[in-house]
Amino acid sequence: MLLSRVNIHLLLLGTYITFVYMLDVRKLRMLAELERLGTIAAVARELRLTAPGVSMQLATLERELRLRLTERTGRTVTLTPAGRLLARHGHEIVDRISLAELEAAALREGSAGLYRIAAFPSAMRTVVADAWRTASETGAGVQLRAIEREPQGALAALAAGEVELAVVHSYSNMAEEVGGEAGAGTTATLIATEPVWLAQQDQMKVADLRDYAGRDWVVPASALSCSEMIHRACGVAGFAPRVVAEATDFASQLALVAAGAGVALVPQLTVATVPSGVWLSELVEPVYRHLFVITRQGADSDAGLRTVTDLLAGSAARLVAPLVGN
Repeated sequence: MLLSRVNIHLLLLGTYITFVYMLDVRKLRMLAELERLGTIAAVARELRLTAPGVSMQLATLERELRLRLTERTGRTVTLTPAGRLLARHGHEIVDRISLAELEAAALREGSAGLYRIAAFPSAMRTVVADAWRTASETGAGVQLRAIEREPQGALAALAAGEVELAVVHSYSNMAEEVGGEAGAGTTATLIATEPVWLAQQDQMKVADLRDYAGRDWVVPASALSCSEMIHRACGVAGFAPRVVAEATDFASQLALVAAGAGVALVPQLTVATVPSGVWLSELVEPVYRHLFVITRQGADSDAGLRTVTDLLAGSAARLVAPLVGN
């Protein structure tokens, strides 16, 4: 019984595929237009063809399908019941093809498509959120999805095909290849460069890290590149930081600085608000955090991907601006 049902389904599927293959969409459209417009001459004008050409194509369609689709009543051509049935399918098919053409044009222009972004926390809260808002307000047309990942995890997601864009960072005092974790075949687009500040309770515009060798330090978790950046910056100044607290969240670090626990190095985009009593000082020997959008090579031909990259770059440019401590 099961074998018989399978054979029946296969037979029906084969018959359907053969039937669709026999149909010529252009001829089916002529049939649909004939039902809508009523005369061969009107169809010819609508499709910019000759009336004899339209008649010839419809006659060919009848031979191909071995069905009578039209009949002549005096000087008027009307549709048979079979013709009217196929004409209705023709309207649906033409509408779907038109929709597909419009969507293909939108994809070419970068005004359609679903794009997934992986970004580290401070970029997600600032750059990605702002780009998402801009896309919505300007009617960019692209649909966005986002997941929060530290740079290494974002690049791994890109390499695995889980996302189309990875927003990552690289510090100026760390010689590392941007996008290396995603492997060969990636393209890096620099979208912003932000300063790293010393967060402290002393009201100083500029700070020399050599003066902080004897101070307590609040740093990110040791597994993060942000922690490595701090150790390298202090190393250049001739000392290893005396760590009294580790906090992944930079807001927590600033709260600890405000509480007098120590000093911290914080990139600009990590600072949502500056707690009372905390001063953000520039560094005598500056350290910068570079923000990149990483995509797979060959994505240059994807206009939607360029649209999303431009949205992220525009948001980063607006958000990376001088911030004054209180």
